[in-house]
Amino acid sequence: MVPAREALERLREGNLRFAANVRGSDAFVSHTRRVELATGQQPFAIILGCSDSRVPAEIVFDQGLGDLFVIRVAGNIVAPSQVGSVEFSAARYGTRLVVVLGHSQCGAILATLEELRRPTENQSANLHAIVDRVRPSVEQLLATELRHDADALVTQAVRANIRASVNHLRHGSQVLEQLIQDEGLMVVGAEYSLETGVVEFFKS
Repeated sequence: MVPAREALERLREGNLRFAANVRGSDAFVSHTRRVELATGQQPFAIILGCSDSRVPAEIVFDQGLGDLFVIRVAGNIVAPSQVGSVEFSAARYGTRLVVVLGHSQCGAILATLEELRRPTENQSANLHAIVDRVRPSVEQLLATELRHDADALVTQAVRANIRASVNHLRHGSQVLEQLIQDEGLMVVGAEYSLETGVVEFFKS
């Protein structure tokens, strides 16, 4: 079992390699590694990330087969299935770090802001479910001066949504709360910059 802070440092180092266009040897998949993983896995970190094609967690963090337990959903939202997936890896494999990974210019955030300003009459119920998950964390921003600055609004909305997902995981699951209290599980937020390739980890 890899302690949470050690796992976090491994992700930081991997992202630095990625941003510098350098790949670590562990990211290359060997026949031996595939055979080892056929009998089990021990991912050192859980990544709840956005489905955006430009933010594949294994590549962004320069990790290899079997290193990360990745859950991807538009807007890195937290719904029961995502909570259950995090619980599964944390309890079954002893993974002690959870990272909610959002990113700049997130389409789900942009779509939510558009919907709040100009509601769509015939929006798909499934898409609406995603918007409804994002809405509480960004709606209040539209009542601030940020509404006059589109770029700043999106930036803060992305961060607010990441923090909301982190908070949901920390306080919306008895299983995860127990693991945080007794087993050293850490849940942190992070934002990937599409422009630079750098991941910024949030302090709280």
